[in-house]
Amino acid sequence: MTRRRVIARFHGKHDHSRCLQQALARAYDTCAQKGLRLTQLRRQVLALVWGSHTPVRAYDILEGLRDKGHRPGPPTAYRALEFLQDAGLVHRIESLNAYVGCGDPIPSHTGQFFICDHCDSVAEIHDLSVEHDLDRNAERLGFHADHHTVEIHGICAHCQTSS
Repeated sequence: MTRRRVIARFHGKHDHSRCLQQALARAYDTCAQKGLRLTQLRRQVLALVWGSHTPVRAYDILEGLRDKGHRPGPPTAYRALEFLQDAGLVHRIESLNAYVGCGDPIPSHTGQFFICDHCDSVAEIHDLSVEHDLDRNAERLGFHADHHTVEIHGICAHCQTSS
């Protein structure tokens, strides 16, 4: 088993429609494998999350759905996001109260996220040693961790060279 995997790098200029197509294909496969139903609304919400490589807030998703002719209330967007998060298709960036698409939804995992404070792009890695260290320290403290997400804020290489 690989202990450290880069799941999503910081993205410069590229064909973003290809990222979206791959994300939707992975979503259909993931839902089929898990026996889940990817409804039209959930697919549209996922497409809005994958609309860029920057974190998307729930109200941005509501606005995007309204632009497509829907009139959903906030609970509708939050239910779709909760489904996508439970299915492992998106991650919630706690510090930004926003969501990013998961580049590798199977197997399920928690991630470590590097967040650029200049361009808002996010890179994700999955490092098992970080997870094990956190779980081991929690155990030493007599603490049961239900979930952990590591978020590191800074400046990506692209923004460092362009400033």
